[in-house]
Amino acid sequence: MSHAIVLFAHGSRDPLWHRPMEAVAARIREREPEATVACAYLELSPPDLPTCVASLLTQGVHSVRVLPMFLGVGKHAREDLPELMVQLRAQHPGVAFELLPAVGEDARLIETLAHIALS
Repeated sequence: MSHAIVLFAHGSRDPLWHRPMEAVAARIREREPEATVACAYLELSPPDLPTCVASLLTQGVHSVRVLPMFLGVGKHAREDLPELMVQLRAQHPGVAFELLPAVGEDARLIETLAHIALS
C-alpha cells in the first residue's frame, strides 16, 4: 500500500509564506527519500486538500496522513479540517485517512520553540 503525508496549512496569497511548509516537505523527503509528501491549504493558496488528495490518488496512494501545520487549535483545526476529512472519507471510501493532531499540540515542537526563545 502506498502512503502519503499531507502537510495542511491555512494558506496565503504571499508566495513567501509557503516557504516553511515547503521546507518541512523537503526535509521529510531528505530524511525518507521514498516518502510521498505534499502540501495543501485551506484557502488563499492552491492546492486545496481535496485537489491534493485527488492528485495523490492518481499516483497510487491508498493511505493519507494529514498533519495540520497549525500552532494554535482554532476553528480551522477544530471544525473546518475535520469536516473536510469527513467529505474526503465519503468521496474515497477505499482510502485510509488519518488526521494527526495539530503540530502546536506536540510537546516536541513546544520544547523546540522554548529552546529557540532561550537561545
